[in-house]
Amino acid sequence: MRPVKLTVRDIMTTNVVTVRADASFKEIAVRLREHRVSAFPVLDKDGTVIGVVSEADLLLKEALPLSEEEALSEEDALEGARPGILRQRAQEKARALTAADLMSRPAVTVGVEDSVEHAARLMYARGVKRVPVTDAAGRLVGIVSRADVLSVFGRADEEIREQIVAEVIRGEFGADPERFGVTVADGIVTMTGRPGSVSLGRDLLSRVRHVQGVVSVRDRFTYPPA
Repeated sequence: MRPVKLTVRDIMTTNVVTVRADASFKEIAVRLREHRVSAFPVLDKDGTVIGVVSEADLLLKEALPLSEEEALSEEDALEGARPGILRQRAQEKARALTAADLMSRPAVTVGVEDSVEHAARLMYARGVKRVPVTDAAGRLVGIVSRADVLSVFGRADEEIREQIVAEVIRGEFGADPERFGVTVADGIVTMTGRPGSVSLGRDLLSRVRHVQGVVSVRDRFTYPPA
């Protein structure tokens, strides 16, 4: 049975297309097109992830001579680097011939036991479409994409409802589930009943919002008079 609390291990792809540090520019370009992916993890001889090379890195070879400023990566700009440093980095990548010279380092990675939410926040914050998954030694074991992260919203409504009733209401709050009504439709949870206090109702709703697969929570509780 699928675990209720999904981790990166549960959603990652284990068949990962990679390149070695000495892979040539041409080899990388061809493989990106063949496999229709936007980036590759770069591995050393031990299978350790040492960086990531993306199609954006390769595009600098064509884009930089036309407009250096437009070719500078948005990620570097967000880091607050000076324009001169940005230009130098871009020029180095434009002259690069191997994955070791092209790749971004260190690689943004996640662990197999990290939560799906952590992976999602990391992708959003760093503006990346996929993240390599590594073991404790830094060796590649899989990869997670944005589509993988969004797969949690494919959970069945009844499965979500059962978790809310059994794990949240009864398990975490120690409350009698009979006091509450829980309905789930298309990931939208509607909560009814009498929580006894405004603070308890708000705490319960906040926890339900963080159940994997929940799109939104509707508060239909009946609260005691102020």
